[in-house]
Amino acid sequence: SVPLLQAERKRNSLNLLELSEAELEEQFVRGDGPGGQATNKTNNCVVLKHIPSGIVVKCHQTRSVEKNRKLAREILQEKVDLFYKGEDSDVFKEKKASEKQKQEKKRRAKENLERKKLFKEMQQLDKE
Repeated sequence: SVPLLQAERKRNSLNLLELSEAELEEQFVRGDGPGGQATNKTNNCVVLKHIPSGIVVKCHQTRSVEKNRKLAREILQEKVDLFYKGEDSDVFKEKKASEKQKQEKKRRAKENLERKKLFKEMQQLDKE
């Protein structure tokens, strides 16, 4: 499952709050989902908790513990930034811009579909 806030963003463009290791509580647990024995025998799922805010992130995107640790910290950093800054957060602004683009794309697709429908209707009338 891909988290709501993607960690693969352009990290340099976001002005996020820094996390200190003292504020984090880390656990390694068995992941769930597809993967069979590779998943069931290893504790490569990272559960990270930000103690001051109580935000918990679970990351099991890769089979590597180190990659999951890094991804979990990036995702947690975005969530903590959103928690404290709210609408002033770069994460929030980026998410809103993304939603706006998606809506615009849907609107254009709908307009194109309507145009095609009208064009087909006009062709049918010309044939008759």
